[in-house]
Amino acid sequence: MKTALLLSAIFCSTGLFAQTTTEFKSYDQPITGSSQKFKMVPIPSGSFVMGSPSTEVKRDADEGPQKKIQVDAFWMSAFEVTRDQFDIFLKDDQTSMNSDVDAITRPSPQYVDLTWGMGKEGGYPANSMSQRAAIMYCRWLYQKTGIFYRLPTEAEWEYACRAGTTTAYFFGNDKSKLSEYAWDLESGDDKYEKVGQKKPNPWGLYDILGNLMEWTLDHYDPERYSKLEENAKNPVTEVNSSKYPKVLRGGSFMESGTAFRSAKRFHSEPAWNRRDPQIPKSKWWLTEAKNVGIRLVRPQIAPTAEAINEFFKNYLGL
Repeated sequence: MKTALLLSAIFCSTGLFAQTTTEFKSYDQPITGSSQKFKMVPIPSGSFVMGSPSTEVKRDADEGPQKKIQVDAFWMSAFEVTRDQFDIFLKDDQTSMNSDVDAITRPSPQYVDLTWGMGKEGGYPANSMSQRAAIMYCRWLYQKTGIFYRLPTEAEWEYACRAGTTTAYFFGNDKSKLSEYAWDLESGDDKYEKVGQKKPNPWGLYDILGNLMEWTLDHYDPERYSKLEENAKNPVTEVNSSKYPKVLRGGSFMESGTAFRSAKRFHSEPAWNRRDPQIPKSKWWLTEAKNVGIRLVRPQIAPTAEAINEFFKNYLGL
């Protein structure tokens, strides 16, 4: 019961363990011990209709039935996490290389160049990490900054992507405009690009469509929406220890057209690590996930340290 209450404080401002935080506006977050910083933009609280109508072109069955959802305010990173920012974690000598539950575990070395020559330093997005590695990065950021950052829930991601719109894409229903906002299979060179070169969505989020698809916290369930209550507040699937499948959103440089609809859902699968030569296979890196990255959120209402530690304990199986 205590665990359930602590975790509820992570996603709900009325949770037993919530407390207020700073002024709600855009800010730059420096990463302690480095010259790197990342921009966070405010996403206001509100409600939206999650999923797609049955009439939407190329709609998938797992995008419905549509449900009205309520979302509390949060900040979201304006850009996908870059390799420069992620490599500070990778190279941090103050983190542990073992699995001690009291330490922040540093990622294992990549066995091959998982950027596949597409770009590293200078603003290219971090890619090829597992969902667990992404959450470990959030835990490390909490230790470095004292601020709780995490992956978005699937509902938060779609709410932020739509930015108040109800059309197939946040820019309307005409997919021919996609190249103005996203790197996709048709507008790119079959590779990811430096973040922030296309137009942002109405709430200031760059590459929310395209470039890399982005991890969410949710375990994938094709029947998820039929199980959601109308007007559910801050929904997220229960913590699931299974590695697969997890939900990703946004599409990438490897997709085109209707794959970039705001309601489109993607999910991970074991084949994403089939070329990993290690036994057992890495918990950190995915050989076939060169198109996968991360974007961060921070709840406007800050959970207590106890709730935060419980969150990481549950999601990381510590």
